[in-house]
Amino acid sequence: MSTTWLFIVLAICLVAILYVAYNYISIKKLNEGNERMVKMSAIIREGAGVFLKKEFTTIGIVVLVIAVLFSLFIEKFSGLTYILGALMSSVVCILGMKSATYANVRTANTAKETLSVGKTVKVALTGGSISGISVQAMGILGLLLIVLISGVGPQESVTTLSGAGIEGYKGCGIIFIDALLTNSSIMRITTYSLGCSTVAMFNRVAGGNFTKAADISADILGKIRNDLPEDDSRVPNVIADFIGDNVNDIAGNCSDLLESFVATMTASIIVAVGFASAGNASMFVSSYVFPLVIAGGGLLGCIIGLLYAQIKKMGDDPSKELNLATYISAGVSVITCGVGAYLAFGKVESTLLEEISFKLGWISPWICATLGIISGVAIGIITEYYTSDKYKPTKQIAEYAVEGEAFLVTKGDAVGSRSCLYPIAIIAVSLLISGFVGGTYGIAIASLGMLSFVGTTVSIDAFGPIADNAGGLAESCHLAPEVRVITDKLDSVGNTTAAIGKGFAIGSAAFATVSLIVAFIGNYASMSWLDTPKFDGPSLIPVVAGLLIGGALVEFFSAVLTDNTIRSAKELAHVGDRQLSDPAILKGEKDPDYNELVRLATASALKRMLFPSIIALAVPLVGGAFFGVNFVLGILLGATVVAIPRAIFMGNSGGAFDNAKKFIEQGKLDGHLKGSAAHKAAVTGDTIGDTRKDVVGVALDIFIKMMSTVSTTLFVVIAVLNALIMSIF
Repeated sequence: MSTTWLFIVLAICLVAILYVAYNYISIKKLNEGNERMVKMSAIIREGAGVFLKKEFTTIGIVVLVIAVLFSLFIEKFSGLTYILGALMSSVVCILGMKSATYANVRTANTAKETLSVGKTVKVALTGGSISGISVQAMGILGLLLIVLISGVGPQESVTTLSGAGIEGYKGCGIIFIDALLTNSSIMRITTYSLGCSTVAMFNRVAGGNFTKAADISADILGKIRNDLPEDDSRVPNVIADFIGDNVNDIAGNCSDLLESFVATMTASIIVAVGFASAGNASMFVSSYVFPLVIAGGGLLGCIIGLLYAQIKKMGDDPSKELNLATYISAGVSVITCGVGAYLAFGKVESTLLEEISFKLGWISPWICATLGIISGVAIGIITEYYTSDKYKPTKQIAEYAVEGEAFLVTKGDAVGSRSCLYPIAIIAVSLLISGFVGGTYGIAIASLGMLSFVGTTVSIDAFGPIADNAGGLAESCHLAPEVRVITDKLDSVGNTTAAIGKGFAIGSAAFATVSLIVAFIGNYASMSWLDTPKFDGPSLIPVVAGLLIGGALVEFFSAVLTDNTIRSAKELAHVGDRQLSDPAILKGEKDPDYNELVRLATASALKRMLFPSIIALAVPLVGGAFFGVNFVLGILLGATVVAIPRAIFMGNSGGAFDNAKKFIEQGKLDGHLKGSAAHKAAVTGDTIGDTRKDVVGVALDIFIKMMSTVSTTLFVVIAVLNALIMSIF
C-alpha cells in the first residue's frame, strides 16, 4: 500500500468538511420561532460562548507553556504538533457547540410548526451530524498533515550527543533531554495526540462541573422545593443547565471522542514503527498507512449512514432509524477495512506476515478491526438494555421509586453494577482474539476499528442534548403541550443515545488505553540501555505498588470531581433560592437574573478544573522519575482495571436513573404522575445519577487515556529522570 492512499483519505476528509458546512448552513436557514424563543436561544448561545471563551483562555496558557517545554527539551517541532492537537480539539468543540445552539431552538420550532416527531428528529440529527463528522474529519486531518509533512520513519537508537549512552547523564547536574535522539516523527504524532487529550480533559472536567451543578440545583429548586414544572424559566438555574448541555454534552463529548480516535490511530502507527525497527522494513509503509485508511473508510461510512437517516422518512419512534444509521456506518467500515487490509498486506509473503504475528495472513488485521467494530455495536446494545425505559432494568428502578429514595437508589446501584460484566467481557474477549490473530498491531487495529465510525456515534449522541434543549425551550417559552410531548419523546430517545455514546466512549477508551500501554511496553523493550521488563522478584514490587496507586488514583479522581460538582451545585442553589424569594419572579411577572447564575457557574467550574486535570499529566512523570518505568506501567494497568468498570457503572446507573424519572413523568407508572412521592424519589435518583454519568463517568475514560498518552510520549524523559535520580541516591 503506497502513500498515495493518504491523499485519498485527505480527499474524503475534504468531502466530510463540505458535508459539515452544508448541514451548518441548512440549520441556520431554518426559522427560530417566536420572539421569546429567539430571546431564550440567544441567551443560551451567548452563555455557552462566554464559557468556552473563558475556558479556552485558561487552556491556551497551559497549552502554550507545555508546547514551549516540548520544543525546548523534547523535539523542536513537537510543541507545534502539540498545539495542533489542542487546536483541532478546540475547533470541533466550538463548531459542535455553535451548531447545537442553533439547532436546539429550530428543533423546538419544527415541532411547534409540524407536530411531527419524524420531521423534528431530522433537525436535531442534522445539528448533531455537524459535531460527529467534524470530530472524525478533523482528527484524521491533523494527523494526516503531520504524516504528509514530516513523514514517518523507523525508531532511532537512544544515545547522547557525546555517544556515551545513558551513562552520560549520571552524576551531571543539568538535564539535557533534547540530547536524546528519539524518533522525531513519532514524537510529533504522540504530542499531537496529547494536545487532543489535554483539551478533552479540561473540557470534561470544567464542562461537567458547569452543567451538572446547574442541573442538580435546577432540579432541587424547581421540582423538589417549589413544585414547579421541569425547565420552568422562573428558576434561574434552568438556563445555566441549558447552557451546560451544550458545553459538556456537546463540546466536551466532541473533544472526548476525538481524543480517543486520535489515540488509537497514534498507537497503531507507533506499533507499525516498531516493525521497521525490528527489521521488517518492507512492512513499514503498509502498516502505518493502513490505520489512516481504516479511519478514512469509516468516515465515508459515517457520511453514508447519516445521509440515510436524514433522507429516510421517520415515524413516531426514530430510534430504529438512528440505530440503522449506526449499523450502516459500521457495515461500510467493515467493508473498507477488508479492502484496505488486502491492499496493504494481500501481496506480502506469508513468512513476513508471520514475523509480525499475523496468524491468518493478510486477513488478520481485518478480523481485528471487525472485532473492534462488533464490540462497539454490542456494547451499545447492552448499554441500551440497561438504560432505556423500554427494558426491564430501568422499569424496575421506576417501580422501586414507589417505596422511596433508599429503595430506588439501591436498585439503581445494583443495575449499574450488573451492567459492567458483559461490556468488559466483550472487551476482554476481543483483546484476546485480536492479540492472538494479529499480535500487538492487532490490538491497536481492534481499538481503531471500534472508533472507525465514531462520526455517526457522536452525531447520534449529540442529537440527545439538542433534543433536551428543545424540550427545555418548549417549556420555558410556553409552547403548546403537544410540542412538549414531541420533544419529550425525542429527549427520552436522546437519553438512551447519550447513554450508548457514553458506553461507546468507555469501551473505546479501554481499547485505546490497552493499545497505548502496549506501545509503552514496546518503547521499554526497544531501549537497549534499559533492562527488558521483568515481572518477578524485586522488579515485580514497583509494578504491584503502581497497580495499587493507579487504582487508588481512580477513586481519588472520582471523589475530587464529585465533591467539586456538589459544592458548585450548592452555591448555585443558594443564589437561585435567593432570586426565587422575589414574589415577582415566582409569579412570572419578571425574568430572573440568568446572567448571575451563568457567571457563577462559569467561575466555579473554571476555578475547580485545574487540579483534577493536572493529576493525569503529572502522576506518570513524577512517579516514573522517582520509582521507575515499572512503577509507571503498574499505575497504567491499575488505573485501567479500576476505571473501566467504575466508568461503566457510573454511566449506566446514571442513565437508568434519568430514564426511570422520565418513565414516571410520561405517565407510564400507573397511579404515579409528576409531583407524586414516587416522582420526587426518582428526581433524587436523577440528581445522584447526573454527577455519575455526566461528570465522573465521562472523565474517567479520558483520565486513563491521558496518563497512557503522557507515559508513551514522555517515556524517554521518564527513564532518563529516573536514571539521574537513582545515580544521585
